[in-house]
Amino acid sequence: MSRYLGLFVAEASEHLEALGKDLVALEGAPAAETVDSLFRHAHSVKGMAASMGLEPIAQLAHRMEDLIDAARRAPGILGGERVDLLLAATDTMLAMVRGTGEGRVPVPEPELLGKLGEAVTSLTGAAPSPTRVAPVNPLATAPALGAGLFEVRFRVVPSAQSPGPRAFLVHKKLSSLGRVSSVRPALEDLRAGAIPEGKVALVLETASGLEAVREALGVVPEVELISIEPLRAEPPVEVPPPVVVPTEPARTVRVRTELLDDFLEMAGELLLATARLRDIGRRLPEVQRPALEEGVDRLHALVKDLHGKVMGARMTALAVITDQLPRAARDLARRRGKDVEVAISGAEIELDRAILDAIAEPLLHLLRNAIDHGIEEPDGRAAAGKPARGRLKLTVRRTRERVVLELEDDGRGMDPERLRAAAVARGRISAEAAARLTVRETLLLACLPGVSTAGDVNDVSGRGVGMDAVKRSVEALGGSLELDSQLGRGTRVTLRLPLTVAVVHLLLVRAGGEVLGLPITKVLGAVELPASAVQKSAATDVVGYGEQLVPAHDLARLLHLPPEGDRAIRPWVVMEGEEGNVALGVDALLGQEEAVLKALSRPLDRVAGLSGVTILGNGRPVFILDVPRLVG
Repeated sequence: MSRYLGLFVAEASEHLEALGKDLVALEGAPAAETVDSLFRHAHSVKGMAASMGLEPIAQLAHRMEDLIDAARRAPGILGGERVDLLLAATDTMLAMVRGTGEGRVPVPEPELLGKLGEAVTSLTGAAPSPTRVAPVNPLATAPALGAGLFEVRFRVVPSAQSPGPRAFLVHKKLSSLGRVSSVRPALEDLRAGAIPEGKVALVLETASGLEAVREALGVVPEVELISIEPLRAEPPVEVPPPVVVPTEPARTVRVRTELLDDFLEMAGELLLATARLRDIGRRLPEVQRPALEEGVDRLHALVKDLHGKVMGARMTALAVITDQLPRAARDLARRRGKDVEVAISGAEIELDRAILDAIAEPLLHLLRNAIDHGIEEPDGRAAAGKPARGRLKLTVRRTRERVVLELEDDGRGMDPERLRAAAVARGRISAEAAARLTVRETLLLACLPGVSTAGDVNDVSGRGVGMDAVKRSVEALGGSLELDSQLGRGTRVTLRLPLTVAVVHLLLVRAGGEVLGLPITKVLGAVELPASAVQKSAATDVVGYGEQLVPAHDLARLLHLPPEGDRAIRPWVVMEGEEGNVALGVDALLGQEEAVLKALSRPLDRVAGLSGVTILGNGRPVFILDVPRLVG
């Protein structure tokens, strides 16, 4: 069964994650539909695990199935403690499933099985049935041929992603009961998934009886039994399969993310190669250019289309990470003695998988902050005239080439005056500068390292990444973070993210003889100023931009590059920095460029101030700067 192990791990993990999500939903709003969904997921896991011979997983799933079945008539009867138990069993099975994918054999969990059995008994008043669900191989009993001859018809449900393996698993299960013959469609077609209307018929000779046949079919998920009919003990007549022209359903296939990364890398290299060809063409005599340019234009269109399709394959629904938030919120709130519900909308919107991976931890940290420091304790909410249950709302929407995530709570809000005092006390900003900040700018002080109004640090929040790291992670993706809060009413954190990080828009500049790239999303503007406009001070130079003075840095000096010489007038690029706007003095502005971003390898990935590299059409590599880290 090793050839199906990857499929089992992927599908069982999906069922178990959905099981956890449904359990949290059931606790918040008991409903018969949710219980039915729970039962289907547990039954599917049981069947898949039994098919794979992984009895410890199948045993837990079977006992969970018993407990969930006991709640069918009264969905609210489970209560918090039994939901805790079911969630613990779900987590244990998920660890077992993922362990099998890494070559570990699952071990029985008698203590957890016992607790689940006690819960079933307390609800039903009767001891649960035995949990051995993996069928014993009856070949050891050597069934007598001719003892029973049956025609078995079954159907793989249309929604099954892998009809071939499903049908082939049924064939293997029935083969363990006796001798299988007259398979329609042929066994080769079953392996290939060529099953018209999903229907399969075969003849089984067995001594195990009808019930054993039904049980063998019952442990294979996404398979429905159509009929079992006894036949006379005569050689079965081979009947050719009927000629059917099936309606071909949409086919899907699972692809490793590493393979998609490789495809994207190669598509990016092709884009760079076409840009190189175009640059070479400009050096040819004019009479030879049209034919080459026509071919390069055609090649560029094809490669760009290929790049777009690879990017489309990498796009993944945000639900991959947001589905985990209600469970995380429930667990965190219970540990802090609070009651919180999470409402999520727009989770079907898709982003590049690389962005999803990068924001999963920051989003979880924002959730922890909201529960730990935002949502009040039940007594505090009652005193403020709020309902006992706190509310967290995550809204996702798409605006052109951006995805906007808003996480809003109805908690105590943030106090701007306390933030100002905390930032001044930690030396992050002067008292005079703090007094000039607007309310929105003051709230962003919470994103400075070490600045917080939280009075305690605990195991829920206050460890791991802080708000400064959240902001840095979002900005490293080319996004932005905004804070809005009303004291006593709640806080809203807004993340604005690009759809993909594979292609970036750059402002190309020259400094110290090198061509460098600055992310356009962080550029506020550019001005040309004479040397006399730079005001010298003991701390740092400043230049005027609009109505404000911003710190000024010579880019060549920051990068330890040789200066090109003093200029009477030079360009200054004003950009967003870690602690406010900064101006970078450059030697020349070279224009904008849409570039394919390439990650840095060691040791360059450890150099502060570098976020990536791209290659221009002339073959020249250009480093992309991480300005906040460069001037921080």
